[in-house]
Amino acid sequence: MNEMLVLEGLRKRYNTGLPNEITVLDYASLTVGKGEVVAMVAPSGAGKSTLLHIAGLLDSPDEGQVRIDGVDYAGKNDRARTAARRRDIGFIYQFHHLLPEFTAAENIILPQLANGVPQAAAHARADTLLGHVGVGHRSNHRPAAMSGGEQQRVAFCRALANGPKLLLADEPTGNLDPNTSDRVFEALMSLVRETGLSALIATHNLALAARMDRVVRLEGGKLV
Repeated sequence: MNEMLVLEGLRKRYNTGLPNEITVLDYASLTVGKGEVVAMVAPSGAGKSTLLHIAGLLDSPDEGQVRIDGVDYAGKNDRARTAARRRDIGFIYQFHHLLPEFTAAENIILPQLANGVPQAAAHARADTLLGHVGVGHRSNHRPAAMSGGEQQRVAFCRALANGPKLLLADEPTGNLDPNTSDRVFEALMSLVRETGLSALIATHNLALAARMDRVVRLEGGKLV
C-alpha cells in the first residue's frame, strides 16, 4: 500500500437543516501517497482550513472517511484520534504559535518530552532539526529575539519533532515577504524530502505550489 492519506467523500456543512445552510465540502476526495508533497490551492473562504482540520483529525466530517497509513479514523474515539495526532501528524500554521517564554530549542523539546522521549534524545533531535533549516545558532533565543522567517523555521522543526508520517500546512509562508517566503519554503521542502514525509500544503502562492509534486484545487467544495 502506497497511500499515506486518503480523504474519501468528505462532506461538511454548517447551520445544518437551516435555510442558510452552508456546504463547505461537497464529497471532496483526495489521496496523498507516501513521500508525496501535494499543494492545495484555493481562494479564501473555500474551505481549505476545514479540510486540513478534518485531515488532521481536529474535526470530523458529516460524511466520508479519513484514512491515515491505512487506518480509518471515521469511527475512532477522541482518545485514539488524539494519539494519532501526537504520533503521526505534524501541523504548521500561517502564524508560528511558538511559546514565547521558551527558547527555540525548548519549543521543539517540549512536544517530544510529552511523547515520552528521553531528555537527552529530545535535545539532540532539536539541535539536528534547527541545524538542518539553518537556525542552529538561534537555539537558545526566545521567539521575540528572532525574525519572522526564523520563527517559522523553528515552527517547522517543532512540527517534525516527533517524527510524524504526515505533514499538514496551512499557508506556512503566508505571513512572510516574498524573499523570506522563498528561503523559508526551501528550508521546509529540504526538511520534508530529507525525512521522506508525505505532505498536504495549502498555499495561495502558485509559484511555490508549482514546486511540489502535484497541485490540486479546492473549488465548489470538491478537490480537482
